[in-house]
Amino acid sequence: MNFRIGEVLQRLEWMQSERIWPNGLRYLWTDAFGLVLYVSLCHELGDRRWLERAQWLVGEVERVLGRERGIRIGEAPDRDGQYYHYLAMWLYALGRLGSVLAEYRQRGIELVREIHSAFVIPGTGVIWKMREDLSGPYPGFGLGAMDAYDGYIAYRLLDETELAEEIAELRALIDAGYRELVITQDLGLGMMLWLTHFYPDEDWARLQRTRSLQVLEQLWINPPGYFCRQPGLPDLKFAFTNYGISIGLQAVDAWPERVEKLERFFAGYRSGDEYDREAITHVMACSSAFPGELLRTGWRA
Repeated sequence: MNFRIGEVLQRLEWMQSERIWPNGLRYLWTDAFGLVLYVSLCHELGDRRWLERAQWLVGEVERVLGRERGIRIGEAPDRDGQYYHYLAMWLYALGRLGSVLAEYRQRGIELVREIHSAFVIPGTGVIWKMREDLSGPYPGFGLGAMDAYDGYIAYRLLDETELAEEIAELRALIDAGYRELVITQDLGLGMMLWLTHFYPDEDWARLQRTRSLQVLEQLWINPPGYFCRQPGLPDLKFAFTNYGISIGLQAVDAWPERVEKLERFFAGYRSGDEYDREAITHVMACSSAFPGELLRTGWRA
């Protein structure tokens, strides 16, 4: 058994007792990571009650955030609209649950059919944020830098045959832009590393893995041992984004000593703002401590 499972279970129990998660306000990004965590715990502990919790979570997300087409960002009033990269993360989570219960993989495919044509402009890019009914781009938002990569990975892992046309559209966007893409923000770098580990020999993955590590080197603040938000902002840091970087570094098997150091730092860190009790902070902490099926090497089915 993973030696940090006890720590994860304790944090999950605390979150529930404090009505932070999964019994707090719904937020699609956090729920996606939480869903993968539940599937991972089911496999690790051999306890299908975690699978039941995973099914309950999907039902709650669909009940609270589900729309005629797609899924709203979050339950809070200011979490309106739809983010493509959140939807892609949810698709990944449905795929992992679908590896055990096939109906959820089919739900993922159906969700792709609902959202793809609204977000993806072939030959141009992927809209970062849409209005809640997917009638058009959310005012003030344009194309996402990483969204094509998010969808490409999520779709391929769901069903390469059923989604072949959509995958080809996203791959064409990647091929047109990966050489120029330079990510400079902390969580984006961590998630790009994570994305590259699924098909590590593809040209875009090799280049972006190398480039992401080079930029992360500039963000590393030691002592005390954390990654800052972006170059030139050494004091700006977030626990949840560092946990995302940790997941990415573990995915590509890089800098284990830095993963350990940032985990030690944030174990005692308090930002003094709402993030100290936000579900995203604590669910991402659990995912960093026990990535499970977030990593290809952790897949059990």
